[in-house]
Amino acid sequence: MSDVKWGMVVDVDKCSGCQACVIACMAENNIPINLDRDYTENRSIAWIRIERYWEGEYPDVKARFLPVLCQHCGNAPCEPVCPVYATFHNDQGMNIQVYNRCVGTRYCANNCPYHARYFNYRRPTWPETYNNYLNPDVTVRDRGIMEKCSFCVQRINAATRIAKREGNEDAIAGLQTACAQACPTDALVFGNLNNANSEVSQLYDDERSYVLQESIGTQPNIRYLKKIDEHAAEKAHAH
Repeated sequence: MSDVKWGMVVDVDKCSGCQACVIACMAENNIPINLDRDYTENRSIAWIRIERYWEGEYPDVKARFLPVLCQHCGNAPCEPVCPVYATFHNDQGMNIQVYNRCVGTRYCANNCPYHARYFNYRRPTWPETYNNYLNPDVTVRDRGIMEKCSFCVQRINAATRIAKREGNEDAIAGLQTACAQACPTDALVFGNLNNANSEVSQLYDDERSYVLQESIGTQPNIRYLKKIDEHAAEKAHAH
């Protein structure tokens, strides 16, 4: 599996801002339920969030949506500042967070330009009726550590084991993260960037592709596809 490089392409033109990816991520990765006090104290947790922007002037105002998660940077600013090496880059293109090594300094969160890391201020709790809904493949993180998107590494590990057991590398071809699987418009595409035939590698080099805050040189493994504004194109063509 050393020839694998996991990455994602987010098509902003397809994103409707429905937040299905946010809910799927929370259910898959045992993310605590955010209460009113979490929002009022600015301590809510969401490994993927939908940022909303308004464009234009009334009455021609349009909402733009931008899904933001850990960019799994090749040159990650969060890694060199961790005093206990709790976060590092593996050979599959992922930024890994070792929970039982983290001591909660929050240096990584301060150094992340995408604000994709969250500190777990409180011990996670769920209503008793929710206990059977927690994902047994994902640990429940105790308070005092940093959390972030893991590209659903538990799914990657499970698919890898199946591929090795069956001797069939195609077993991981259909692998998806929870957010990509839940997206009703297929705005999120996940896969192996080193596989030239994969959809994600082909979209990665699309003429519409760009990375967030490219000037800071973090070399993200997530790229975005620009919004297609048909009205603007028609106006430009008319002129």
